Amino acid sequence: MQTAEPQTAGDAPPEEQPRILTFEQPLNERMRTFLRLDFLYNQALHHNEMTSPWGSRAAMASLIDILAVTTRGDVRSDVLKELESHLGTLNEFQSKPGVDAQRLKTLTGNLARLRSELLNAGQAFLQPLRDSEFVSAIKHRSGIPGGTCEFDLPDYTFWLTQPDEARMRTFNQWLGMLRPLCDAIAELLWLTRQNGRSRQETAPGGTFNITFDREHPLQLLRIALPSTAGLYPEISGSHHRCSVRFLTWNGLTTRPTQATGDVSFRFTTCA
Repeated sequence: MQTAEPQTAGDAPPEEQPRILTFEQPLNERMRTFLRLDFLYNQALHHNEMTSPWGSRAAMASLIDILAVTTRGDVRSDVLKELESHLGTLNEFQSKPGVDAQRLKTLTGNLARLRSELLNAGQAFLQPLRDSEFVSAIKHRSGIPGGTCEFDLPDYTFWLTQPDEARMRTFNQWLGMLRPLCDAIAELLWLTRQNGRSRQETAPGGTFNITFDREHPLQLLRIALPSTAGLYPEISGSHHRCSVRFLTWNGLTTRPTQATGDVSFRFTTCA
């Protein structure tokens, strides 16, 4: 018969590490658009997988927001420019010693594939969604509080009552039109974050200010804090300078207050 051995101090399970919260701040309009589209696309994917009429409603709301964001500029052209820029940078590494050739080949191949898929989609890749009377009616009524009720959009209500598989199949077709753009954006954001430079910083009295090198503009800031700190940053910045104020979370019914002590955090700058 086996017996349990007494646990010594050395056998004690390690303490669970606190979860790290990361807050991001875009420093130009292009990065701001990329982050919003990535957020909305992942939100649409999540809600579409809920296989319920309410999930479909939420997914549709995200789709409408994506269409609104993509009408504010030539996002496809911006993404293609970023892909070309990263491909040019990676190609320069091929002749440098000490580079992981296989990893470089994988990264380059992935970016080239995403570029090809986005080019093949064409400039009018979202036109079928914009021309859809069904989607346009929902978009028009979405600006009104409660405007997509069944008495406002009976055809929308009818579609929501269709079998889950049928609704998901239709919505996946719509997401398929967005996929070349959104997959490329997700990869660009991943590369931007991977290329970030991190350092530990301290905000005296909960305030942190920094001026950036104008010759090397940044695209994204990341601030990481342990969830147990009970703090969150209020960030304002441009590609020239940044100001951070750390606030103490006091619940939903009490206003937050600025931290009075020194705050240690992980600061990452992404070019």
